[in-house]
Amino acid sequence: MGEGMQGILGPLLLFTVFIVFFIVLPQRKKVKQEKNFDKDLAKGDRVITKSGLHGKILELNDNGTCVLETMSGKMKFERSALSIEMSQALKKSAVEVKK
Repeated sequence: MGEGMQGILGPLLLFTVFIVFFIVLPQRKKVKQEKNFDKDLAKGDRVITKSGLHGKILELNDNGTCVLETMSGKMKFERSALSIEMSQALKKSAVEVKK
């Protein structure tokens, strides 16, 4: 190897490590969290959509949609429209109120 290649090898290695630890691994964690959230959804769960709509799950369909009961009536949403963070916070606050 020439001196030019040795000079660039260190920064290239650091850049690769940075990409893996700060981009790839957090993305994998988020995908896993989304799969678990989707798998754990059940009829009767209270959820919040990403747009802020609160509702209770009435139906979970195989095509990736769900029917929510809201104060306005029944609405059909894609499961991807449900906010993981807000729904989990809602569930956590409901458990704390019961205690």
